Amino acid sequence: MQGMKHRGLSIAGLTVAVLAVSAHSSFAGGPVDKGTTETDTSTGLADNKLYAAISYDTSKNGSGSSVGPVSVTGSSWTPPACWLAPRWTAKQFEKQTENEYKQVSTDPNQPEYARHATYDFRQMYKDGEYKNYNLDKQDEGMWWGAVENPNAPILERTACNATLPFWAENGETPKVKNAISPEILAGLAYEQIKVPGTKVKLAPDGTTKVNLPTWAWLDKGMFKPVSVTASITAPGLNMQATTVAKPVSLKLQPGTEDAHTYPGSGECAINNDGAIGEPYAQGKANETPPCGIEYLRSSGDGTFNLQATVTWQITWTGTGDTGGDLPDGTFGNNQAVTVQEIQAVNR
Repeated sequence: MQGMKHRGLSIAGLTVAVLAVSAHSSFAGGPVDKGTTETDTSTGLADNKLYAAISYDTSKNGSGSSVGPVSVTGSSWTPPACWLAPRWTAKQFEKQTENEYKQVSTDPNQPEYARHATYDFRQMYKDGEYKNYNLDKQDEGMWWGAVENPNAPILERTACNATLPFWAENGETPKVKNAISPEILAGLAYEQIKVPGTKVKLAPDGTTKVNLPTWAWLDKGMFKPVSVTASITAPGLNMQATTVAKPVSLKLQPGTEDAHTYPGSGECAINNDGAIGEPYAQGKANETPPCGIEYLRSSGDGTFNLQATVTWQITWTGTGDTGGDLPDGTFGNNQAVTVQEIQAVNR
């Protein structure tokens, strides 16, 4: 049983040679257009892009004109820049490799190193470590290759390209670095999370006054958990992960050091009903709000830039009873606040 072979992945010279022509080659990973599902009439199967594509269910995501992505806080973690996934059947891989070899070897404008690289690449899968592209195992497995995250920095998303295509039997999860996994899918779903904006309500009504507590709150219903599910499906592979963002607190930053926040940390916890803070009611002007600000000086002819940021707790669950925590995310808005001195009336 040939199964999955990895010895060819350590051939440094071939790896360098293939990468040298990666700008021209189809095997250097590259972003996958999940919308492409053209049928290859010679194989009766859909184009390879169908297999490596990640699909997203965003039906439970945030919506509305003010939504936006969360920013990772308190961590250097980032969504995955690349991964390895099933990309070709044996027939597809043969056709693509042979076409690539023919195109480069017959092009007089190609440099000699490119000709050698495509020849060595072809020989590895045709008459080398693998035999005839594993065509005799067409229904038993697939060729895996690199897939880039188009949203990642270019220098990071090419990290998987040093791994040459390899064969894995259907239903087998290759034990190689960056092989697609529920955790990788969870990170990709994180990237798709959208949450509502955070324009807080301020009261008493009218212009904010110096030394007068200003109540701040967000109504219930605006802030509730949202989620995105990322999945990948290929012969012998059906994997998914759902990433959930749950609002946990509101952070108020007055936009000036001459101010107090309530509570002192400026961190207002979310209530059991999903609201944050407490709406102002008539007669509470001199009470201490559970969530609010007290400005100590006037904004003059300008305004203070109040920053209201909600922290979202991120968790995930996935195929095979997997799951865990991901770094918290934040999303917020700036509000211009005019603060005036209280005018005394002389009689």
